[in-house]
Amino acid sequence: MSSPSILVQADAAALTHAAAARLITRLVDVQASGRIAHVVLTGGRIAAAIYQVVAASPARSAVDWKRVDFWWGDERFLPDGDPERNETQARNAFLNSVGVDPSRVHPMPADVGQGAEKAAADYASSLAAAAGPGDHGGVPTFDILMLGVGPDGHVASLFPEQPALHEQERSVVAVHGAPKPPPTRVSLTQPALARASEVWFVVSGEDKAQAVRLALSGAGELQIPAAAPKGLNRTLWLLDEAAAGQIPKQVRAPRT
Repeated sequence: MSSPSILVQADAAALTHAAAARLITRLVDVQASGRIAHVVLTGGRIAAAIYQVVAASPARSAVDWKRVDFWWGDERFLPDGDPERNETQARNAFLNSVGVDPSRVHPMPADVGQGAEKAAADYASSLAAAAGPGDHGGVPTFDILMLGVGPDGHVASLFPEQPALHEQERSVVAVHGAPKPPPTRVSLTQPALARASEVWFVVSGEDKAQAVRLALSGAGELQIPAAAPKGLNRTLWLLDEAAAGQIPKQVRAPRT
């Protein structure tokens, strides 16, 4: 596992553009090696802004979007098309406009009355079907896994002190009683989040600063779930100054 790199931008707008440019560049690099890229998307305000910048960027044409598999780290267990679903957000922000292959977009199942446990099992089956001979844990090795961080230190829908944090066998779980609405969700587990070449934490806002500091200071994952995910090759914390406000300046990389 990699030690984290901390890259800080002046504000949320600069962070959004830097992350979007990095995403495009990384996808180009993966495809230049002849591989299909696997990307795990996240939700939230800053993620939506990044996706919108990608969609508007002239550089997006450098990516063959039909050769990218899109996955999600978690999802609100709501009806299909609900505006609160991470899938809906991503489709509206950029997936509907960049020319993706629909068969390579893998949303977590929506609530159609089947229950969150079955949705989690079905998504685990989809991940296992995409895993290759060199992959582990029934999960493809993701090229990029994007994560936000909550003020409480949660990532995906893995909340502090919740039962899902103890899961070591399954790649996907149903989450009940989440401390923020909606209470029912579907989430990748920590073992699945660990199957990424690069993990990117993209975090904006002063309300996240304490959680960022604790995650980078070796806090326990049961208290601060964001402390656990590490990329197999690289772990990046992409922050604005507000989110980085409690990190000593000497541990940050110089701004580029």
